[in-house]
Amino acid sequence: MTSIKISDLDKQQQDDLYVHEQFVADKGQRPLRIDKFLMDRLDQISRNRVQNAIKASCILVNDKEVKANYKIKPDDVISLVLPRNPDENETLEPENIPLNIIYEDDDILVIDKQAGLVVHPGVGNHSGTLVNALLYHFKDKELPVLQGNAPTRPGLVHRIDKNTSGLMVIAKNDYAMTHLARQFFYHTIEREYIALVWGEPQHQEGTIVGHIGRHPTHPKRFYVYPEGDQGKHAITHYEVVERLYYVSLVKCRLETGRTHQIRVHMKYKGHTLFNDDRYGGDKILKGTIFSKYKQFVENCFQLLPRQGLHARVLGFVHPTTEKPMRFETTLPADMEAALDKWRNYVKSRKETVAEVI
Repeated sequence: MTSIKISDLDKQQQDDLYVHEQFVADKGQRPLRIDKFLMDRLDQISRNRVQNAIKASCILVNDKEVKANYKIKPDDVISLVLPRNPDENETLEPENIPLNIIYEDDDILVIDKQAGLVVHPGVGNHSGTLVNALLYHFKDKELPVLQGNAPTRPGLVHRIDKNTSGLMVIAKNDYAMTHLARQFFYHTIEREYIALVWGEPQHQEGTIVGHIGRHPTHPKRFYVYPEGDQGKHAITHYEVVERLYYVSLVKCRLETGRTHQIRVHMKYKGHTLFNDDRYGGDKILKGTIFSKYKQFVENCFQLLPRQGLHARVLGFVHPTTEKPMRFETTLPADMEAALDKWRNYVKSRKETVAEVI
């Protein structure tokens, strides 16, 4: 079978039809199947898609065809050419979706994204996204696309999950895009989140270190690989802000920025995010077996119908002025409502204990 080589395609074909990447395995790389190796390095790709690409000779190792069970070795050069998903070629339509704009100038836009808003179009989300809202906000202005990103991600330098609220920065021109991307790459961006988690961490503050990669059996989840043989290096610093018996309010500072990083790291430590349905936080993980308590938690879930996570602080160097900028938002109403309910619960418990004493 004849393999597809990047050199055989003109640049326009490459950009419009294919994703092309090249990876070089580290000198300390342990033997690892090529499909697993690539899934850890490519966002939103299934093992089936990788294996089909291998069969079609679209993935080469040291310029040679390999099978799906090939084990990556140190210094291997892996190159691939994959057809773009149909969603990546679709026409984007502006949509009048309200944006909570915190700051805007000629180079950047800072927003406080509402929970429930998907950042960019993808499978199952062809419209109603932040990108559609940005196209409407900027009218005829063409936003830049980060090198390596799909055309459906104009202006995006980073993203936060659909059901996470909080601060995002958007690049309005190529220079701002490049400048901000460099800051994200070197982890100099200040990112602080507030998380409502199950249980009370043993220590008041600490650091979670653990490689994050796709879950071995749940394709839509991510997983911590403590030994670091798979996934990407990830570091989260945390500090307990408030202890509320069966849940805690925790401040998390990202040193790296992996997909679902806080959600996965906190679950790894035994403190799954409250009402995080993907990672099991939508079940009662701490507390009593009494029906009254169960109803109380269900009421909290209704007040906060998504994972309790908010991107509260975002700090970076402005692309043009080179001055540090730092933005901070308050917690959204749904998180505050759930917190107030837990605080009242704690207060009533203390009053009950005082009466007994």
